[in-house]
Amino acid sequence: MMSDPLSKLRPWFQGAGLFWPVVGLSILLCFNLVYAPSFFRLQILDGHLYGTLVDIFNQGSKVMLLSLGMTLVIATGGVDLSVGSIMAIGGAAAAMLVTQTGVPFAEAVSLALGISLLAGVCNGVLVAYAGVQPIIATLTLMVAGRGVAMLLTGGQIITFEHQPFVFVGNGHFLGVPFTVTIVAVVLGLTLLATRRTAIGLFLETVGDNERAARFCGINTSLVKLLVYAFSGLCAGIAGLIATSNIKAADSSRVGEMMELDAIFAVVVGGTALTGGRFTLLGSIIGALLIQTLTTTMYNIGVPPAVAPVPKAVVIVAVCLLQSGKFRDQIRAVFQRGKVAAS
Repeated sequence: MMSDPLSKLRPWFQGAGLFWPVVGLSILLCFNLVYAPSFFRLQILDGHLYGTLVDIFNQGSKVMLLSLGMTLVIATGGVDLSVGSIMAIGGAAAAMLVTQTGVPFAEAVSLALGISLLAGVCNGVLVAYAGVQPIIATLTLMVAGRGVAMLLTGGQIITFEHQPFVFVGNGHFLGVPFTVTIVAVVLGLTLLATRRTAIGLFLETVGDNERAARFCGINTSLVKLLVYAFSGLCAGIAGLIATSNIKAADSSRVGEMMELDAIFAVVVGGTALTGGRFTLLGSIIGALLIQTLTTTMYNIGVPPAVAPVPKAVVIVAVCLLQSGKFRDQIRAVFQRGKVAAS
């Protein structure tokens, strides 16, 4: 008897929390294969790869970056609602520096990311050392951050045609969008730090039982500070991409509501909001699922005002399927139905 070819892969996917996000993404791709075959069409123009699938990775890069930082924050039992505002701050700072001060691009990017990192550190200090609840601490910066970004730009939309800056969000590297390269590098470094060192164990221990982690000698406050700083850094990189995409720093719109997409991606990807074990790959798949769903709805003519409704339904469905208790209840209902029928 031939064995199931997926039998060896299924336990790994389930153990890593990736099974149901992959199933959800696969269903979406199969739907597009039937109803929109052009969805999978790829073409090379001037040595660059184009197509809807490429656009999904390109447009989803911002949520992917945010979800990486958000995953580590949630792993410690926290949450970061300020990432959208930090995106606006980072993008506004970089645009102002390259257009109004003449600072070299490398220095402008470093300063913008440094400001974003500092914003994350402020969140970390409030949470880890001042004892402020994460949702309150980051909500404060979520509101105030927009004001900071508006202050940097003077309340104006700063446009630019700075070629190195434009390249960040619109250029190509080795035939694929440069944004994909950025995500791959950040993901690789984050995986290396959290899965090849003790950092990942520290994060999960703090999120699972902070008191026990403290008794084990882990500096829990420093761990929290670092993850919020990393989340701010990821948001700053995403802000540079978003600003580069439109060649303008729009402080009132850049990063708007993207913190919710980042949290959705993390939860759909299999990381529990209660903290503890986390999966970075799951968060990336969750971000791809959300972006694929958004693109699919637009392609089939769903109005943008209505799109959040089916988006929420899919997210809730995947989250429910990840719950072992919910699956057991559904299984029990079917078993009772079979007994009654027999």
